[in-house]
Amino acid sequence: MTDDRTTHFGFETVPEGEKAGRVQGVFSSVASRYDVMNDVMSLGIHRLWKDAMMDWLAPRAGQHLLDVAGGTGDISFRFLNRAGSGHATVLDLTEPMLVEGRKRAEAGKMSDSLDWVVGDAMALPFPDSTFDVYTISFGIRNVTRPEQALAEAFRVLKPGGRLMVLEFSQIPTPALQWAYDRYSFNMIPAMGQMIANDRDSYQYLVESIRKFPDQDTFLQMVRDAGFGQAKYRNLTLGIAALHSGWKI
Repeated sequence: MTDDRTTHFGFETVPEGEKAGRVQGVFSSVASRYDVMNDVMSLGIHRLWKDAMMDWLAPRAGQHLLDVAGGTGDISFRFLNRAGSGHATVLDLTEPMLVEGRKRAEAGKMSDSLDWVVGDAMALPFPDSTFDVYTISFGIRNVTRPEQALAEAFRVLKPGGRLMVLEFSQIPTPALQWAYDRYSFNMIPAMGQMIANDRDSYQYLVESIRKFPDQDTFLQMVRDAGFGQAKYRNLTLGIAALHSGWKI
């Protein structure tokens, strides 16, 4: 029997088995300019959103973080700085992203507090009940089956563990969403061409945001995965949103 299930890669419909490879291609292409990419896509505001994520999370000393799709380590570095002591495991599907993260960790003299693992969010290579905190920042929309990634998050968290998801989202005001769409589709791919000579990757990233569920739909997915006290907060009028849940 053949598996004929499909998913989206941006606005393109593709077999599920192809998406991960295509996502790897996108992030291998932009790895060396990943921070620039986020600055372009958010006008630099992603740094404030990540700080807001840490404010809500309130890391504590001694906690062990799993940062999925953690790439260049932005979230893990913030977590360790806030916690004061602890450990972070950064998992990413794309090795070049982790290479960039390791360079930053070495430059910041944080290597001893970090592990770097190539892996898939849908099949985490860790035992049950391993981590205190699970984060994924601007990564879950690139997962072939987000609901499976959430189930894996629930599995590897300890009882009482915390899920935090930061993702681009949907603006609840139609006029503002229209203006944001005009900016996204007309400006971001063009800037990607100028900055990284890579229009196609930036076009995919813009399209992937539009294909991601709205805040309430994704919140229900978090609850369906088993998380209690699930909530979300809109950031910058809903351009991004933070979702939180607990393994109770």
